[in-house]
Amino acid sequence: MDGKNRLSPAARALGYAGLLPQMICIGLILIGHEWRYAALAGGFAYAAAIFSFLGGVWWGQALQSGRASAGAYGIAVLPSLLAVALFLPWSFGWEWPGPALLYLGALILASPLIDRALGFAAGDFLRLRWHLSLGLGSLTIVLGLMADRVI
Repeated sequence: MDGKNRLSPAARALGYAGLLPQMICIGLILIGHEWRYAALAGGFAYAAAIFSFLGGVWWGQALQSGRASAGAYGIAVLPSLLAVALFLPWSFGWEWPGPALLYLGALILASPLIDRALGFAAGDFLRLRWHLSLGLGSLTIVLGLMADRVI
């Protein structure tokens, strides 16, 4: 890590603003809003979209580096595949969304470890990734724990 902060204030502010959708979903459940179930579904969809986006970031970093192995590209497609797999229980009417939200939150929490292992991310980006992943992953897990209150 080089100690330089190349991230603009807008990148940081918009990154942290990305935690707001999960906070709103939690708020809707806490206040007993009639859209509680939609809040769970929306929270899952948002977390799955962000997780898939992370795979795209890894793919782009691998391409830009010019030194990526096939394994890096394989890792980059996993978030999208895992997000779809976690949606399947809902599609089949199995137990959802609690377990899927818990797994998805845990995967998001751990995702900066992939950034570190791949070695393509700049230090300032990786610090922001840790903050945002800990935030979104934790909020997604909270949604998963609240699912029993809704269903």
